[in-house]
Amino acid sequence: MKFDDACIPLPLLWSSPFIRWQGAAADVSALDLATQVTRDALAFANFDPADVGQLVLGTTIPQLNTFYAPPWIAARLGMSGIGGPTIAQACATAVACLAQAAAASQLSDGQTQLVITADRTSNGPLLIYPRSQSMGGAPVTTNWVLDSFAADPWTSESMLYTAECTASDGGFTREQCDELTLLRFSQYQDALRDDRAMQRRYFRPIVIESRKSNTVLEADEGISDYSAAGLAKLSPVKPGGAHTPGTQTHPADGTAGAVVSSHQTAARLSAGQPVVRLLSAAFARAEKGRMPKAPAIAAQKALSDAGRRAEDLKVVTTHNPFAVNDLWLHCETGIPLERMNPMGCSLIYGHPQAPTGMRAIAELAHALTLQGGGIGLFTGCAAGDMGAAVVLEVL
Repeated sequence: MKFDDACIPLPLLWSSPFIRWQGAAADVSALDLATQVTRDALAFANFDPADVGQLVLGTTIPQLNTFYAPPWIAARLGMSGIGGPTIAQACATAVACLAQAAAASQLSDGQTQLVITADRTSNGPLLIYPRSQSMGGAPVTTNWVLDSFAADPWTSESMLYTAECTASDGGFTREQCDELTLLRFSQYQDALRDDRAMQRRYFRPIVIESRKSNTVLEADEGISDYSAAGLAKLSPVKPGGAHTPGTQTHPADGTAGAVVSSHQTAARLSAGQPVVRLLSAAFARAEKGRMPKAPAIAAQKALSDAGRRAEDLKVVTTHNPFAVNDLWLHCETGIPLERMNPMGCSLIYGHPQAPTGMRAIAELAHALTLQGGGIGLFTGCAAGDMGAAVVLEVL
């Protein structure tokens, strides 16, 4: 899908730090987290919540009061006159939310949209489904997070299975996966230079309140210390496989968001900083059991819709829960591995589902800003062999 007039003011594109699951944010509701960080992000950019026409919420793991989430969050942010939809598409949720917001803005003559994405993989809910026809009326139970990670109900296989199948199809080796992970870790370390000056451009802290004191989380937590020697010591997760625990991501908790509007409004709200123009978004599905292939398909569709080619891209960011994702994308599109993820990626800092893509889009916009603007691409995989992509331009 192509967008003609949908933009994000750079100061109104943000992310919280990502906190490894069962860490410091494990007991904080994703909806409370979203409210606190969004409130602070809007205040930091001197944005008046009264300007918002709709709130689009992306979240994939139910929390207490999720049923009322968008209007409840809006009211807590001082926007009691609006609400909006809740969107869940696993790790493609951020793209789905931005596409919804961009379309809604255009169809409403530039009405400003607030997009919030938030998830807590920690302490996921245990769901109980009544089943009167079973023995003694025993219910069916499922752990929302763990069971979803364990297997796709259509293939009966895990996401790791899709990564190993894709590695086999592409002829990728354990050594290539290790090297890719080390490259991404090195890029992430570059983003931490000068006391995380780059991250501070778009990070908004998590504040955990308690009766005695507040805990402020300003940086990612739970990042592994990667090294060639350390990765070499790890055993493949599958015998003879290409991936180890060191070349796949970890679940996390976090939130991220953006304000989407017309170009005219975005230019005013940017306060002299760049405007991020959304050019297109696309979704795609790979063949059965080949999830890491989907981002390349989605990327090619998004580029076609935007009237651009891979050669036009200055920077690419990805959601790559497995090292093989970027290897496959490189082979299919010719995009150099070094041009992808200059600030690290979800392979290194983890992924809390819905916010993962939004953080990567924020990093894409800031990386392009450092290069004087230009065209960029975000693409990533999602459950069910899906992929999603956004093409944008920093003006």
